[in-house]
Amino acid sequence: MKTKDELIDELLDLAFAEDIGDGDHTTLCCIPADEMGKQHLLVKEEGILAGVEIAKKVFHKFDPELKMTVFINDGAHVKPGDVAFVVEGRVRSLLQTERLMLNIMQRMSGIATMTAKYMDRLKGLKTKVLDTRKTTPGMRMLEKEAVRIGGGMNHRIGLFDMILLKDNHVDFAGGIANAINKANEYIKANHKDGMKIEIEVRNFDELDEALATGHVDRIMLDNFTPENTKKAVDIVAGRCELESSGGITFDTLRDYGECGVDYISVGALTHSVKGLDMSFKAYRSKRVLESL
Repeated sequence: MKTKDELIDELLDLAFAEDIGDGDHTTLCCIPADEMGKQHLLVKEEGILAGVEIAKKVFHKFDPELKMTVFINDGAHVKPGDVAFVVEGRVRSLLQTERLMLNIMQRMSGIATMTAKYMDRLKGLKTKVLDTRKTTPGMRMLEKEAVRIGGGMNHRIGLFDMILLKDNHVDFAGGIANAINKANEYIKANHKDGMKIEIEVRNFDELDEALATGHVDRIMLDNFTPENTKKAVDIVAGRCELESSGGITFDTLRDYGECGVDYISVGALTHSVKGLDMSFKAYRSKRVLESL
């Protein structure tokens, strides 16, 4: 299985390949190969900064001689006019890495900002916000990192690090009890000790069956109302973790949190986010200024 760093490295390879192709002809036609310069990342919108560490990877991968000086780190609250970092080196390299770096930083910062907003909505409660697998293909590691930077928690990273028995799994497996029992048998047979099991329930009958079967770490309450969620919390009475999911908005988030669930999963953190506005501005070179 590939590591997080390997997946990020492959993402950057693909991103450069699709953007630069056989050459950045705009830059090559007007910028001398030996021209040196610097640019700064200018924040243009209030939010939570995320992606600085990935930006370092972008610049180093394309041109190891680029020098990056960081003033604001991941997780910091930023406002318009803040300068997060300055990068110095070959102008050709600066221009060819600009868009990829901005695409990553704007998206990651947007996710971190939204996550922080959701977490603030739950202030004073034990409930934590979880992300989902509803991520941009190829960018899951970056988007889930952004959720963590914003103060949220990651659900499973993929299909490999947790068993989550969703409605379709339950239906194909022949019901709640069958699905849970098969999951536990699989873990034992394949020496997956420590792998957690979560099961989704759609009503109180399924909740009762899950509790009667046992051997699950978490139960997901799918599309329960706040009233039914509170009832479910009372029924479970701490026997396992509880997660609310399905149709929960920012406006209803605290209603669910106040019911006492451990987690609320929110797909919108990664699938409906707006990027944080920022730009990568050039310092005008001495050669250009002298020509004016």
